Amino acid sequence: MAHAYTPGLKVTERMTVSKRRILPLKGEVVVKVGDKVEPDIVVARTDLPGNVEPMNIANILGVPPEDVSECMLKKEGESISKGETIGMTKSFFGLFKTEAKSKIDGTIENISSVTGQVLLRGDPIPVEVKAYLTGTVTEVIPQEGVVVETEGSFVQGIFGIGGETHGEIKIVTESNSDVLTDSVIDSSCEGKVIVGGSLVTATAITRAIDVKAKGIVVGGLDDKDLREFLGADIGVAITGNEDIDITVVITEGFGQIDMAQKTFDLLKSKEGQMACINGATQIRAGVIRPEVVIPLAKSDKISESGKSESSVGLSVGSPVRVIRQPYFGRLGKVSDLPPELRKLESESHARILEVEFSDGSKAVIPRANVELIEG
Repeated sequence: MAHAYTPGLKVTERMTVSKRRILPLKGEVVVKVGDKVEPDIVVARTDLPGNVEPMNIANILGVPPEDVSECMLKKEGESISKGETIGMTKSFFGLFKTEAKSKIDGTIENISSVTGQVLLRGDPIPVEVKAYLTGTVTEVIPQEGVVVETEGSFVQGIFGIGGETHGEIKIVTESNSDVLTDSVIDSSCEGKVIVGGSLVTATAITRAIDVKAKGIVVGGLDDKDLREFLGADIGVAITGNEDIDITVVITEGFGQIDMAQKTFDLLKSKEGQMACINGATQIRAGVIRPEVVIPLAKSDKISESGKSESSVGLSVGSPVRVIRQPYFGRLGKVSDLPPELRKLESESHARILEVEFSDGSKAVIPRANVELIEG
């Protein structure tokens, strides 16, 4: 059980990616098993109940609550339009009248003779679930949604913001260590998923939005730049629902950290192909990782060697990333896996491993302080 508590990020050139596309409420599935879908194809739709708008008709008309029903021109279940008179009372032999006008488009949901309140229900809110991937519908869940499957490359990130989107991959830095600045982003990035190196600046993100880029994939991001861009700190809840016009996937961590060479080379080899990305991140129970999915292009050769293998945990030669100081962010390979517990500086005992970094140096590190890079 050497890998029992070893987290891992998957970076692989070829694997089967399966996504459940589920409605928030029961509705209608509009595709069938075997259908070929594209990211923007709607696979299921439903209507969410409209918002409720209460109106104190008794106060507006100046009548007792028990008289409200008699004053209503519209009954429960009937449709209404914004500004339409829904209740009225007359006084002084009909010469003067007081009207209550609807605040919204929708229907009358409830009329209370106890409180004098009338509840208006807004028009249903249509909700559509799209395929997200280029792939095939492999399962239909009646009235709920579908499972979409595709073959392609897959990269998991550490952190992200923004929701699901897609676009062609465009490499804008020379290497995995270059900083992604606004100077390398121009109108040619419109509709593209931009790939950078070790860091993206706040001004670069803003520039990417200005040129209407779809996404950014980069090694690191400064938390100060993140606050500057979003205007607030990110909480502990799930990300991905930010009101921004771009999706950002961070592959390594906070600060300036070179994108793993394997990840950069994989993305570079796929330049010009479509990538489906999602920045949603959750680090608490039910972990959700941001991701980049690159569906297999027709020009890609299908070979058995390209297929991904299932993870077998840590072993000598496994690529890892250190996730604690003093080697935080460094990449290397496992060079030794002693089975016995070792005493640490903290006086506690833990299983350790030896990592060999790219410069040939080695370090002994607790196994809990590394992250397995799967692939």
